Amino acid sequence: MAYTVFARKYRPLSFDDVVGQDAIAKTLKNAIKTDRVAHAYLFAGTRGIGKTTMARILAKALNCLATDGPTTEPCCKCDSCIAINLGEDIDVIEIDGASNNSVEEVRRLRENAIYRPARSRYKIYIIDEVHMLSTSAFNALLKILEEPPSHVKFIFATTEPNKVIATVQSRCQRFDFNNISAGLITEQLKQILELEKIEYEQDLLLPLAKMANGSMRDGLSLLDRLISTGAEPLATELLEEFLGCANSAKIHQLAEKIAESDAAGSLIAIDDLITSGVTELQIVDSFVDYMRDLMVVKSAGMQSELLLLSNQQRQQAEQLAQKFDIAALVYNITAIERLRWTIKNSEAPRTLLEASVLRFALSEHFMNVDTLLSQLKTDAPAALKKNIIETKTRSVNSSKLDFSDKNIKDAGRSLEHRTPSKKKNELINDPTVKMVLTEFNARIAAVEEGRSD
Repeated sequence: MAYTVFARKYRPLSFDDVVGQDAIAKTLKNAIKTDRVAHAYLFAGTRGIGKTTMARILAKALNCLATDGPTTEPCCKCDSCIAINLGEDIDVIEIDGASNNSVEEVRRLRENAIYRPARSRYKIYIIDEVHMLSTSAFNALLKILEEPPSHVKFIFATTEPNKVIATVQSRCQRFDFNNISAGLITEQLKQILELEKIEYEQDLLLPLAKMANGSMRDGLSLLDRLISTGAEPLATELLEEFLGCANSAKIHQLAEKIAESDAAGSLIAIDDLITSGVTELQIVDSFVDYMRDLMVVKSAGMQSELLLLSNQQRQQAEQLAQKFDIAALVYNITAIERLRWTIKNSEAPRTLLEASVLRFALSEHFMNVDTLLSQLKTDAPAALKKNIIETKTRSVNSSKLDFSDKNIKDAGRSLEHRTPSKKKNELINDPTVKMVLTEFNARIAAVEEGRSD
């Protein structure tokens, strides 16, 4: 017997089996109970989240031969239910909108719709990727869609509802399917592995579920790929070796090197990831996710339900988050996210990634005014402190300090006439203060030459 992939083998057979779409399942069940089933439905949402599956379940509920009428719990054993599950029922016609998108196809549908079903209560048309229909095909569908025969039901599925013309949408009941959370996907994968009696490491499922990006079908397909490797038990190393997922421990090491301002260590961490077979774009994706986890830990604590981490990973994240402040984490996330689009089209993605990571690791040389003030020693030159405070009150851009010419000149002369001391030398050699003094000198030169910037 031919092998059946998990996405088909464990496809939900009833409303209660559908994962992550409870509100839609409940609404459809109530519509059946109260005899308020609409003549047309539009199921919208991303790939692999249950649109076509829900359409088949609704078709089984309406046409199940084990009951005298529509039921919320189809038997899945009668000829009609079995045929619908296989997509072979003569009264439930599944149409691919991408390959049957012409007006002639819709006209043929209209001609056949007038005939009553062969053995079931309703003739049901399930049109997948309905947004692929041409404008003429949509227009040809309007009349029968608005006033169909009593024995006809339409169920449309689409990943791009914005391309379905408004006149069609207004004749349908629309349901927007949600992406499935990584937690729910993890639970489903766990149940399947237990049913298949396949051994696995506990830390494998969560990163695998995250890679699915909200799609149950993608999660099951990824699990199929891992099982095909023949490895047993399934280990987390397989994610990096066969699926191109960055190792979480290596991403943690990269973030740790950045937190320690270790430029060389950061470059080595990137090299370790790339040589293991992970692309620069995959590193960016994993790094953004980890920075987000650190931001959540810093803001809401390590026990927050917003975190999808093991207990050990929570503890590691909590320790590392102490080395960052919220502003740095927010900056890192936004900067690396902007870099994603550049890396996609760059001929030197590694160089761009390394430059950005070095920018994060050396961020102490680019502090904002608040951080600068907090690091100035109590014995710092008074004129320098006064000048910075006055600048801060003007709410200037933190990346460019706008100092008054008079105060800069006074501060500079004051520094020149002071007796050198050990603490003064330490202060002046501080990278942060060097940046400020450089700006001082430039402004002083401008004042003395009679220029104004």
